[in-house]
Amino acid sequence: MNRRHFIQTLTAASVIAGIRSNALSRDPGFAKPQVAITLDDPDIDPTPLQSPEERNRSILAALKKHGDLKAALFVSGRKVDHDAGRKLLQKWNDAGHILGNHTYSHSYYPSKKIAFEWYADDIVRVEDILKSYPQFERSRYMRFPFLKEGDTLEKRDRMRGFLKERGYRMGHVTIDTSEWAIDDRLTKRLAADPKVDLQPYRQFFLDHIWERSQYYDDLAKKVVGRPIKHTVLAHHSLVVSLFLDDLLGMFKRKGWQLIDASDAYTDPVFTRQPEVLPAGESLVWALAKETGKYDTQLRYPGEDEEYEKDKMDELGL
Repeated sequence: MNRRHFIQTLTAASVIAGIRSNALSRDPGFAKPQVAITLDDPDIDPTPLQSPEERNRSILAALKKHGDLKAALFVSGRKVDHDAGRKLLQKWNDAGHILGNHTYSHSYYPSKKIAFEWYADDIVRVEDILKSYPQFERSRYMRFPFLKEGDTLEKRDRMRGFLKERGYRMGHVTIDTSEWAIDDRLTKRLAADPKVDLQPYRQFFLDHIWERSQYYDDLAKKVVGRPIKHTVLAHHSLVVSLFLDDLLGMFKRKGWQLIDASDAYTDPVFTRQPEVLPAGESLVWALAKETGKYDTQLRYPGEDEEYEKDKMDELGL
């Protein structure tokens, strides 16, 4: 083989390899799973180990550390309706994170004691707090407390129409978790013993979210027919403050790509409105329920403390 023929052969092989590489990168089976962080219920309530300011600073620092990641923070108005709460929101707004509506009272919409009209007013009430922050008005996301969108057709669809009229998009969760239950256990234990070993709580927190992430990612691929951009549920809590850095690092080590919440919500899957009752849960759960093919595999509610209780009890958490 002469030198010219060798170069032509090498060039052709490189082109073919490049084509194959590009094809693989476009193949959903080879794409990295993508996930964004969303948090509910910012507040300035005291917790063991950290002041409210330290807790907030730690969460923001973890997001900053991992590529200046932009999260979505869903605000329950009663928890921040004071000067200190507004200062907390200002820090999130200034850092470029989404601020979303999580109702004022954090009430349970399916309750028979709660009328549509009262709940609609409760949503509007938060707007008076959030309207001064550009990161709210730029996107207008809404998330139901407890991820419960209504248990009757009338309540669900009236609220969907109301939210559309006010320019809202749903701030869906795709990866639901019970990390709030871990936080509850941890804060109670620390109140009784400030020197308790944090490592078992850290490990359970990471294992729990990783297991649920795999579950919902696999379910999404089956139901939607492709990988989707995920949003994971977390809270503005002590356990998240302590271990968010570890969680973000874990996702990266496992081969997942961290993305901004605004990027995640560009996925067309978030425009879907599953026709299921009771309405709510993870968007992936609801889409699976809508098909009627996964009824034997879907528990209700999708996530809850009761599912993790025995495991935490066995570990002494």
